[in-house]
Amino acid sequence: MDPQSKRSVIGLVFAAIAMFGFAFALVPLYDVFCDITGINGKTATTPTAASDRVDRSRTVTVEFVAYINPDVKWQFTPQVTQVNVHPGETKIINYLAKNLNPQPSIGQAVPSVTPGLAAQYFNKIECFCFNHQPLAAGQEAELPLVFYVDPDLPRDIKVLTLAYTLYDVSATAQPLTQPNEQVNEVKNVELL
Repeated sequence: MDPQSKRSVIGLVFAAIAMFGFAFALVPLYDVFCDITGINGKTATTPTAASDRVDRSRTVTVEFVAYINPDVKWQFTPQVTQVNVHPGETKIINYLAKNLNPQPSIGQAVPSVTPGLAAQYFNKIECFCFNHQPLAAGQEAELPLVFYVDPDLPRDIKVLTLAYTLYDVSATAQPLTQPNEQVNEVKNVELL
């Protein structure tokens, strides 16, 4: 092989390796970008503390939506489809889940908020999405969500939509014998 062909082959191999490395690095880079900018509606995956201030001069409508991944044999719906809240005001709502499988299965809900910019202002104090949800065959459960909208939410955002997509994680999750306990005790929460 002549030297120019050899350089071309080495250059092409190097380019292929570089493209693979770049594609591999895109996922964590995308996650960091979404965390910084709030784009894609990703919400926090850990609980936050309740707000100590409430903006009673305005209200924000929070809509609730549930999606089920096509391979999941569950029913999954919010008890209410929307609530009006004052930013900083703590609210609690429940989603209802039922395992329609003839055997136990474990679900995991993944949240997103639209508009994407609002995700950084939507705070979950307690959420079923923080944990796997094991349900026996035919078992039903109320899955609580305790949240508030940060008072620093831009005034031009008047409606937020919180959507959960439910996935079956039975194959990858550690088996649990009991469903996760519901919210222990939440103080100063208005039950809807």
